[in-house]
Amino acid sequence: MVGIRKRGEEIRQFILDNVEHHPRDVVSLASRTFDISRQAVNKHVKRLVEQHALLVRGTTKNRHYLLHPLVKWEHIYSLDGKLTEDTVWRNDIAAFVEDLPENIIDIWHYGVTEIINNAIDHSSGHQLLVQVTKTATNTEIVVYDDGEGIFKKIQRELGLLDERHSVLELSKGKLTTDPDNHTGEGIFFSSRMFDDFAVLSGNVYFSHKINDVEDWILEQQRFQSGTGVLMKIANNTNRTSKDIFDSFTSGDDYGFTKTVVPVHLAQYGEEKLVSRSQAKRLLARVEKFKTVIFDFDEVESIGQSFADEIFRVFKHQHPDMDLVYLKANKAVQQMILRALTKG
Repeated sequence: MVGIRKRGEEIRQFILDNVEHHPRDVVSLASRTFDISRQAVNKHVKRLVEQHALLVRGTTKNRHYLLHPLVKWEHIYSLDGKLTEDTVWRNDIAAFVEDLPENIIDIWHYGVTEIINNAIDHSSGHQLLVQVTKTATNTEIVVYDDGEGIFKKIQRELGLLDERHSVLELSKGKLTTDPDNHTGEGIFFSSRMFDDFAVLSGNVYFSHKINDVEDWILEQQRFQSGTGVLMKIANNTNRTSKDIFDSFTSGDDYGFTKTVVPVHLAQYGEEKLVSRSQAKRLLARVEKFKTVIFDFDEVESIGQSFADEIFRVFKHQHPDMDLVYLKANKAVQQMILRALTKG
C-alpha cells in the first residue's frame, strides 16, 4: 500500500508541476511519463480538483487545467512618506509565505523589501499596489507603483541615449541614482533569486529566468506609466539567498565583485556591434567589478574595433580585471581571439 500511495503522490505532484506549461495536454503527458492510462490519470486530476489544487476550464476538446489559487490578495498603499517596506512585509506579506521552507521565506523577505523600498525611495509615485497569488506549487508577488518609471528615471538621471540603455545598465548591477543611500544591488540580486523576475515600465520589458542564468530579455510592450515588478518562485525550491550572493561576491566582506553583461542589449534595432563607441557604452561602469562575464548570446557578429576596445584596450587599462566571454559563435570568437592575440 505504501508503494501505491507513494506512486500516486508522485503522479499528482507531476501534474501540478507541469500543468502551467501543459494546461491542455497534461493528462496525456502524465499518461506517457508513468505508462498508465488516461483514465487512471483523470482519477488523480479529479482528486486534485476536489482538493482545490487544480481548476478545470472548458469541456471536451477545450478542456484545460489551471493551478487553483490558494491565496489571491491585493492591497493599495499610499506613498505618503510614512510607508516602510519592513511594515508591509511584517504586517501583510509574511503571513502568506510563513508555511514555506525557511530558504524561500528568506528569498521573499529580501525580494519584497528591496523592491518596495525602491518604489518608496525612487518612484516619485502616489500609490503602491501589491498583489499576492499562491498556488500549490508556486507563489507570485507583483509590486506596481504609479511613478515616473524606473527606466525613464535611469535614462534621465544618467543622461543615457534611451530607456533601452537603462536596461543594459540595470542588468550589470551596482546601478543607483542615489549613491549616498543605495548600493544599486537590490534589483540585481533579486532578479537572480527568483524563478521568474520581470520589470515592466514604459515601453520596455526586462526579465530574467533562473534556468537561463545569463539571458536577459528585452521586448517592446504597451504599458501605462509607472513600474511593475513581478517575482515568482516554486514553493519547494532548494535555492537559497546565500547561494546567489556567493555566486557574485567574494571575500570576507561579501563584496559584489562579479557581473554578467548581456552584450546584445548594446544593440539598437538592426545595428551591428562594430564601433569603439558601442564597446565603450557596453563597458560603462564595469570597472566596478573584478570579474566581468560578457554574454554574447543572440549576437551574430561583432566588428574588429568593437572587440579590440573590450579585449585589448580596456583589458590593458585594467590588467587586474578578469574578462570572460561565453555563448560566442565562431565568427564572434574569431574577432575576440584576434583582439586577445594583439594584447
